[in-house]
Amino acid sequence: MTQTSASPDPIVTEIVRNGVIAITEEMKSNLMRTAYNMIIYEALDFTVGLFTEKGETISIGLGLPMFIRGMAETIKAKLDHYGTENIKPGDILLTNDAYITGSHLNHLTFSMPIFLDDELIGFACCMAHWPDIGGTLDGITTDIYSEGLQIPIVKYQREGVVNEEIVDIIRANVRLPDRAMGDLRAQLTAITTGERRYLELVKRYGRNQVAASISDIMDQSERAARARTLSIPDGVYVAESYMDDDGVSISDRIPIRVTVTVEGDEMTVDLSDVAEQVRGFYNSGITTGHACSQVAFKCITSPTDYPINDGSFRNLKAIVPPGRVISAVKPAPMRWWMTFPMTIVDTVFKALTPAIPERTIAGHHADLVIGMLNGINPKNNEFYIAFIGPTGGGWGAKQNEDGVSATVCINDGDTHNSPAEQLESKYPFLIENYALREDSGGAGEYRGGLGCENTVQA
Repeated sequence: MTQTSASPDPIVTEIVRNGVIAITEEMKSNLMRTAYNMIIYEALDFTVGLFTEKGETISIGLGLPMFIRGMAETIKAKLDHYGTENIKPGDILLTNDAYITGSHLNHLTFSMPIFLDDELIGFACCMAHWPDIGGTLDGITTDIYSEGLQIPIVKYQREGVVNEEIVDIIRANVRLPDRAMGDLRAQLTAITTGERRYLELVKRYGRNQVAASISDIMDQSERAARARTLSIPDGVYVAESYMDDDGVSISDRIPIRVTVTVEGDEMTVDLSDVAEQVRGFYNSGITTGHACSQVAFKCITSPTDYPINDGSFRNLKAIVPPGRVISAVKPAPMRWWMTFPMTIVDTVFKALTPAIPERTIAGHHADLVIGMLNGINPKNNEFYIAFIGPTGGGWGAKQNEDGVSATVCINDGDTHNSPAEQLESKYPFLIENYALREDSGGAGEYRGGLGCENTVQA
């Protein structure tokens, strides 16, 4: 929304703050109610949000924290692609370009411009995981082309008219076209909800007052982040870690080195020494490289007191050169994009532990722990793709207490494991056991959290 010289009314600002949060919660709720696939409505593998006309984050409803940057950068890429003057009321923009979203091709991002009196004032956006986007079902991929259908930035809908040719292309490239169309319509429900509710808010309190309130909300988040950063001693903090393999070969560890610099109320996270992109499918795009820094930064500055918006990261600089495993370039495969970023977040915590041990934890299990089964379902003689998980694991101990047990990894955020009853009712397998793994937390004065074991009879 265009910035104005209007002074924010503090009461209206609080109404707007809670209003935009309520809007994103309603977007989430409507998506969950209408989605066809369990990975959306049960596991919550999605994110919704409201953004300014420039792509700045107003409010975001996170299922996965690593989406913290992806949707905003996707909107900015769409603006660059079309130009603001060529985005019209009734347009809906679509892409699953992994090198823009930062994740894999299964994450389709729909964005709807919000217009008031022919003026672009923002965007409503939804990124969600489709179980199938074509490509191989084998576990190992070595380039993006084998991972499925790539959709560049396109107008799925142009001034209210759906481009049916895009629909035909999608249907022709996925194994479960009817279910895919169900999830597509659910995402459209989410963004049209966001557009409608945001317009109601703007019309009620006025364009200028809402713009001033949003600017004030972002400034408050910035002040909170700066104040907490000031409490960290100035210095250069370095930590190293590694991943066991590159997704293809298990012969070499993949190094991770993080340098965090704190100067006053500013922080820089330098990921220049993270390994170059790898041959296997563990790569992610540059937006996820930035998201690693943002997730870690938010956790140690203002994890709960201020909701995420564009002001939350104004005092954070991330150095992410292209061509690294968290800033991969084409044709790097991206299917299992989320594993390295979680270890990088852990490594940022490790670097800062000498300075702020009370705000960090030891490393956690750092994996989604998802099993995928597919085949012909004897219950209906149809092809199926089923996801088992995400399965909780152990988190590292804190300075003065044990780590939490059976909790999803940091990338999974608000996600849930898929209920055994739902899985067993739909698919041809049995969940025999889902329990804490005894003595898996590691020894110490304060032990790590316990992991889980999940036994499936297929």
